[in-house]
Amino acid sequence: MNKSFQPQRRTVLKRIVQYSALGLFTLLSPLAGSLMQSTQAVPAKVINLAYQSSGDIVKSKKAVEPRFRALGVTVNWVGPFAAGPQLIKALNEGKVDIGNVGETPPIFDQAARPGLIPEVVYLTGRTPTDGTNQGIVVKANSAIKKVADLKGKKITFQVGSNAQYLLTKALKEVGLKISDIQIVALTPTEARDAFIQGRADAWVGGDPLLAAVESTTPIRNLRNAAGINTLGGFYIGRRAFVTQNPQLVRVFLEEAEKVGEQAEKNPSDYAKILVDEQKLTPAVALKVASRRTYKLRKITPAIIAEQQRVADFYYDEKVISRKIDIKQGILSDLEYKAIIPANIK
Repeated sequence: MNKSFQPQRRTVLKRIVQYSALGLFTLLSPLAGSLMQSTQAVPAKVINLAYQSSGDIVKSKKAVEPRFRALGVTVNWVGPFAAGPQLIKALNEGKVDIGNVGETPPIFDQAARPGLIPEVVYLTGRTPTDGTNQGIVVKANSAIKKVADLKGKKITFQVGSNAQYLLTKALKEVGLKISDIQIVALTPTEARDAFIQGRADAWVGGDPLLAAVESTTPIRNLRNAAGINTLGGFYIGRRAFVTQNPQLVRVFLEEAEKVGEQAEKNPSDYAKILVDEQKLTPAVALKVASRRTYKLRKITPAIIAEQQRVADFYYDEKVISRKIDIKQGILSDLEYKAIIPANIK
């Protein structure tokens, strides 16, 4: 009799446990749901926007502050950063959410972090310039007459910036490599000073520093960036911020595109700001404003492929030590749909 009772008792007890667990789950479901909801990303109350010492029209025009103020979000401008590499370092440290850089800094950053998914993600492209706002320059009385004459010479520039891309491509055009020259690695401002003071034979720089030097110092431009720096650069973002705050990224990009479109139509308006902010003469400020581009463009397969070619070029030239996949910094189609406003084509 005991033997026949044991299986029945076990069956009853098993069902009691099952029903009790089901009831407990039913009771806890709303609590579990609320707990899950509480762990969802809460929209940020502060957005940290980076700007470089070369100037930023979105910051200058205070273009985004009204929209964010209406959303209860504080705009914190972080900078000025000497160049793109310094900006990206701050982004990786969580001090910056969105910034504007050339094609090279994200590549160098990704190459320096093997095995890690990049924190830097590409948000939009920027329309390319005609290349006249950058150059490899020497003093007017220099014995260096052409790019090929740079072999063995001291050349100063910001390592890891688009200045390095211009120089490396220009050297390859004449059969030289970056290893054929002596690199004097300095920030853009320091590099300009070293060149003017005669501590370097040549300087690779861009506006507004280049335009200012053109107006004060007799120089020759051995090679500008026409046909070389074709991408125009990017707006980049901190992955965690972008994925958790797509609506804020969308607002920023929408306003950045509006002010950029206005600046391209009326560069003289931005030139007036540059006179005060960059301490430029009106003529130099107008040159800088006219040689810049401001409008944005969507990240497309063609842009991704071109950025990959830049990365592969750096690897082939042994500038970076490992091959990288640009797509690791590319968002999904759904993520781009959430952040790209209708006014960016």
